[in-house]
Amino acid sequence: MREVVVITVLERILQLKNERGWTEYRLSEESGIAQTTISSWLKKNINPSIPSLISICEAFHISLSEFFAFDNSPVVISDRQRELLDNWNKLTIEQQDIVLNLLKSMQPTRIFYQNIPKVSVGLQK
Repeated sequence: MREVVVITVLERILQLKNERGWTEYRLSEESGIAQTTISSWLKKNINPSIPSLISICEAFHISLSEFFAFDNSPVVISDRQRELLDNWNKLTIEQQDIVLNLLKSMQPTRIFYQNIPKVSVGLQK
């Protein structure tokens, strides 16, 4: 039988923030929520509103269902993939866009021969 782990909404926010190496200031910047508001939640043990929680999830690039999903099936990734993900989560949105564009530019491209003129070759008898 699997053990059920129960954590509060604030503990989950702290968990996600710490996994990314973010400060309260960084979470504030990414979510658009005032740092004083986030600090107040934590000091007074007050849960954020649903709209604020949605903003927090957007900052973490996760859905609300992912935020509350504690029974996730494990996904096996390599050490190198983990390193990429750990570093990805520390980037700003702008930096992530730059990395994505770089990765896309490194993909093999297909060459299409649409504009090559056709050449007729005649056989001599």
